[in-house]
Parts: sequence; C-alpha cells; structure tokens
Amino acid sequence: MPPPEQPPAADRAYAVTKELVLTGELPGGHLFSEGDIADRLGMSRTPVREAFLRLEAEELLRLIPKRGAIVVPVPPGEADDVLDAREALETAAVRRLLRQPELVAPAVAELRAVLEVQRGHAAAGDLRAVAEADEAFHRAVVAAGRNALTSRFYATLADRQRRMSMHALGPNPDQVAVVLREHAALADIIEAGDEAGFADALRAHLDGTHRAGVAR
Repeated sequence: MPPPEQPPAADRAYAVTKELVLTGELPGGHLFSEGDIADRLGMSRTPVREAFLRLEAEELLRLIPKRGAIVVPVPPGEADDVLDAREALETAAVRRLLRQPELVAPAVAELRAVLEVQRGHAAAGDLRAVAEADEAFHRAVVAAGRNALTSRFYATLADRQRRMSMHALGPNPDQVAVVLREHAALADIIEAGDEAGFADALRAHLDGTHRAGVAR
C-alpha cells in the first residue's frame, strides 16, 4: 500500500508556522526568516514565502522586506474584545439550549466527554493539547445552542482563543486544575438548568483566566 501523500509544501509551512505562533514558541515581536522555517522543514523558501503571505493576511505576521517576518503581538484591547464576544455567544447558546430541555442531557454529556479529554492532556502535562481541548469545550457550549450562524462566527475566534490560552497557561501550569474544576462546574450548572448561574460562572471563569492573569 503506497504511503499517504503529504500536503503541499506551502500548506505544511503554513500549518507549522501558524502553530509556532499560536503556541507562543514564536512570541509576539519575534523576528524570523523564511530560511528558519525552510531549514526546519527541509524545503525551499518559495513555499514558506507563500505561507508567510497567508499568515500576514490573517494578521499573525508582518512581513519585513529582505529581513523576514515579525510575529504580530496581540493588539491592545483585542483580548477584551474576544472575551466579550465569547461571553455573549456562550451565554446566548445556553439560554437557547435551556428552552429545549430534551437537548440538555446530550449536550452535558458532550461537554463532560470533552472535559475528560482535557483532563487526560493535563495529566500528561501537554499544555498545547490542554489549550486545544479548552477551545473545544467552549465551542461545544456554543454548538449546544444549535445556532449555525453563531457556531460559524465562534469558530473564527479559535486561533485567538488558543493563543490567549497559551499565554495564560504557559506561565501558570498549576492553574490547569482550576480550569478543570471550573469547566466541570459549568457543565453542572447547565445540567441544573440555571441560566443566570451559568452567565455568572462563565464571566468569573473568563475574568479569572485572562483579565486577572490566572489560567482558564
């Protein structure tokens, strides 16, 4: 059986570079070159250049002619914008979910399944995977509301969420336990049908993670 074909070189360069930015391995303000990525991946600079252009369009890189690219830091105020959007979307999703009681049990089961995955990553000490599971947990909250437009918009926040999570979790790995407890509490509150309690708990969860500098 022939081995599976690799994705095009430009796609590989894009995926690897983006991951380095989102996880903070390439931090905001860091200057690096096409050659750095080309050498890492064993490819020519041409596909890396294509990847850099895509990432510039996504506002993750700023290209400097003849020098390379600078990782764009998270702009001042953007974190608050993301948190406000997340709070509004997740709260609205739970409000809508609770209008359909027959959907609550399967939604809570899905949240607890994602939480178990996150616990496994936490036990393994894999902060990158914890951050990915964090985004998946909150995305599942929004999906539970069964509003396709809201879910599509929320998905556009995923990259910013992961970057913010790594920024919060990286210096504070001990706070992952707090994240897990708060996620469990959010699922319990949804199961209890407490819309106001969810809104309060979610706000405290997001504030405690990102606005107060402790992990989500």
